[in-house]
Amino acid sequence: MIRYLLRRILTMALTLLVISALVFFIIKLPPGDFLTNQIAELRSQGEAASVAKAQFLMQQYGLDRPVWEQYLRWIGVWPNPDGAFNGLIQGNWGWSFEYDRPVREVVGDALWLTLVVNLAVVIFVHLVSIPIAIYSATRQYSLGDYIATFIGYLGLATPSFLLALIMLFYANRWLGISIGGLYDSTYAGQPWTWEKVQSLLAHLVVPTLVIGLGGTAAMIRRMRANLLDELAKQYVITAKAKGLPPTRALLKYPFRMSLNPFIADIGNLLPHLVSGSVLVSLVLSLPTVGPILLAALKSQDQFLAGFILMFVAVLTVIGMLISDLLLAWLDPRIRLGGSGR
Repeated sequence: MIRYLLRRILTMALTLLVISALVFFIIKLPPGDFLTNQIAELRSQGEAASVAKAQFLMQQYGLDRPVWEQYLRWIGVWPNPDGAFNGLIQGNWGWSFEYDRPVREVVGDALWLTLVVNLAVVIFVHLVSIPIAIYSATRQYSLGDYIATFIGYLGLATPSFLLALIMLFYANRWLGISIGGLYDSTYAGQPWTWEKVQSLLAHLVVPTLVIGLGGTAAMIRRMRANLLDELAKQYVITAKAKGLPPTRALLKYPFRMSLNPFIADIGNLLPHLVSGSVLVSLVLSLPTVGPILLAALKSQDQFLAGFILMFVAVLTVIGMLISDLLLAWLDPRIRLGGSGR
């Protein structure tokens, strides 16, 4: 296990290195950058002081150097003009030119709020979909199965932004929850207190339902199909013939085996929630990294966009590692490393 983990960590590091190069060079593909465009605009307005500051930032972050040197500075393996190494490896996330602040300050609260929203969505999807899928599979073609199927198709067909607008209206009308955001506007910029946490939990209901509904509907359909396939196999029939209780005959192996595809999807689930909820975040005014990433890409704020994309990449590789370890624990047929005796 230790050898496997060390090998996976080395593979993860190499994967992130390749992703960082792709992210940086793709961001640099469009002509110009934020500071170049800003300098041209300031020069047209005759603001010499602002032009001087923008030129200083270009030299400080090497934006006037070749692209490969900019990349090496960004990841922290090439020295800055002062001779120091100060990049992603050293914990420096860069400078956001649009916000005129360090990237760490721009995405500070947004990062953990994104993780909170995603964690709530993952918990909601699994808590709701697994029991419904088990009920539908064990009572195939019953009234409850048809109702679950109808709700599943409805959830898949409903646009998330439309559902967000509807739920915002009724949450404000029936529950008195303020529209948009993850907490009441009176707590904006305030330190975290129990009252602010309560406001966060109350506002978390709408985005969790909106973002999680589509995933819940899809998981119900897939889980039902996988479970029906497992229940029709010979080992389940044999277990029932030998007198194994129905609940144990269901949960002991068929249920565990039907979870394999979902455990394997953990690596894709976390980044998908970040990227797939951008539109919902814009509609609900959620202070997550999705809208920040969209704005950074539009303005060519390369360090801010690059860090957020690397954050998503880190979530992906960590999720893949977790899914592989859980699969080996869940299914005794799977062995780490792909070899067995």
